[in-house]
Parts: sequence; structure tokens; C-alpha cells
Amino acid sequence: MGVTIRIRRAEPGDAAAFARVLAPVEVFANTLQQPYPSVEHWKARLASNAPIEAPLIAEVDGEVVGFAGLHRETGPRRAHAAHLGITVDRDWQGKGIGRALMHALLDVADNWLGLQRIELGVFSDNARAIKLYESCGFVREAVLRGDALRNGQFADTVVMARLHPNPPQLPTEENT
Repeated sequence: MGVTIRIRRAEPGDAAAFARVLAPVEVFANTLQQPYPSVEHWKARLASNAPIEAPLIAEVDGEVVGFAGLHRETGPRRAHAAHLGITVDRDWQGKGIGRALMHALLDVADNWLGLQRIELGVFSDNARAIKLYESCGFVREAVLRGDALRNGQFADTVVMARLHPNPPQLPTEENT
């Protein structure tokens, strides 16, 4: 029997859950987050909600098991783009949490924010994540060699992006 995943907006009261999910080295090592995140850091970040658009939480039986968000570009020539960040609790990886969060974020991006381009970076050896992103329409655009320090070594990251599959159009006289 499958689990029921509830997606909701993140709130400042979720700070302890964010810190807990990111605490294991196996989790934070696959993000660009700093190790040993504090609850206070996440309280401040969630309270400001800037620059995160649609900070989402995945819950199973009331327990936070993952989170994701879109970080919208602020410059006027890149206002159509956002960077996607996602993290899933190590005990829940491979169980549909990431896919549920991706579908919810892409729905918000496509149907509510009018974003044309969603970008992300992923460590080149994170095959499970790359497979998920590709299944959601992301394509590889580049490999950044020695891009980020991880466990004392510089690691390569893959830059991926997804363009809106059906960009919104203004109504024409024919269909108004």
C-alpha cells in the first residue's frame, strides 16, 4: 500500500524539520547548503520567504519528509526564470517524495507564476536525482567542472533546465 503525501506551503514553524532533514551528511552533501544547519537559520529564512517563491513541504503522517522551493531571478531580463532547490529526508528517498514535490512546484511555476525557465544544479554523481529531473522535462545544459566543495573535494555539477512546455498566451480576437 502506498503512502499519502501531503504537499503544503512551508512556514516558520517548520524550521526544526528543515534542520532535521538536512542534518545527515548524506543529505547535506548532495546540496549546496552548509553542514549542521541551525533551527534559527531556518526560522529566519522561512520567516522572510525571500527570495523563495512557493516554499513547499512534503509530509507523510504529519512528519516533514522533504521540501522544495523556487528562487526567482530578480533582474528584469531574467524575471522569467527561477532556480529550483529540493531536499528529501534520507529515509524517504526513492519513495515518491521528490516526484510529488517536483510536480507541485512545476504546477506553481507553469500555471501560477508564469515562469518560462526553471534551472537547477545537481552533483554529477547523483544519478537518482538526475533521472527524476529528466523525467520531469529537464535537460542537461552543461557540466561545471570542480564547481562545489563537497567532503573536502571539488565536485562537478550538471546544470539542467526545463522550459515551460506550453507557455501562456494572450487571448486573440478569435478566441475572446
